[in-house]
Amino acid sequence: MCLVTDRRRLGAAIGAGPGHLLDALQEQVLAAAEVDIDFVQIRESDLEARQLTSFVRSLADKVRGRKTRILVNDRLDVALAAGAGGVHLKEHSFAPELARRLATQNFVISCAVHTPLTATARHSADLLIAGTVLPTVSKSAADYLQWKGLEEVIGAAKGTPVLGIGGLDLGSIPRLAATGAAGLAAIGAFIPTAGQSGLSEFVKKRVIDMRFAFDSAQTRP
Repeated sequence: MCLVTDRRRLGAAIGAGPGHLLDALQEQVLAAAEVDIDFVQIRESDLEARQLTSFVRSLADKVRGRKTRILVNDRLDVALAAGAGGVHLKEHSFAPELARRLATQNFVISCAVHTPLTATARHSADLLIAGTVLPTVSKSAADYLQWKGLEEVIGAAKGTPVLGIGGLDLGSIPRLAATGAAGLAAIGAFIPTAGQSGLSEFVKKRVIDMRFAFDSAQTRP
């Protein structure tokens, strides 16, 4: 499971002001790490490099010793400088093989893929995140993989674990597991809506519920 961050969307959902967005984001990330979410992808590309490095370093220090790995979206320089657990490369970013030459041992390399062709080309990564699977507010219909497209990406990945992303939530997990996906990545699925419990409580429960649902779906005959 991978939580993908969006501090502005999170702040809007919980009513956090502009000066408290990073505090809210830290609370979200640390809550997910407390229940051992596998990955958190820091996707805050509008932050200046120094501020982003400082924030990622602080998170990496706070989750050290836990299962959770902090990944930085497409900024290998920031990930390495901050001591992050890995990097998530965009589909048209540099090759995972190059990142591996520059990275330290046990550094996780994740890649975004949108077609079977790019899944094959980038299968040397540690994991692939494939999308957009289902409709979202930010993607046009032409961008959807749908379940069949996701299955094709998984088949082209040559055994590299593939996480689905885009329009996926707790209710999507049985169908997602049936495709052979290794898990899911999401933004909105880890953001509470009005009337739900506090941020930390919501995130922890959501990670636990998603893990249980995925494990249960994989063990069904």
